[in-house]
Amino acid sequence: MGRRHNYKNLKIWKLGLDITNDISDILVDFPKHERYDLSSQISRCSVSMPSNIAEGSGRSDKSFKVYLDYSLGSSFELGTQLLVAKHRKYINENTLEKLEEKIAEWQRMTMGFQNGLGN
Repeated sequence: MGRRHNYKNLKIWKLGLDITNDISDILVDFPKHERYDLSSQISRCSVSMPSNIAEGSGRSDKSFKVYLDYSLGSSFELGTQLLVAKHRKYINENTLEKLEEKIAEWQRMTMGFQNGLGN
């Protein structure tokens, strides 16, 4: 058994949580009729990013890599959903760009971290 990671000390978890909180703030302004559709999908994906890091951190490096894959998958799904939100005019170009930049940075960091884990 290798060492376990304390997820609260991981930069990828902190940035993931930061993105989740940013998303939570923008969802407040989404129309009420989207609450069970796009809003809930966006919320679920953003929450999944740091959650899978936290869950995977207590497992072996091999298992952790799988959880990081789930986390990355959620981030790409989130990116697509934000494009839909922009198209529906729920968010503006500036908000989209800021979130896209943050998500891209998180993806680079997470892939780098994942590549650094043992087999």
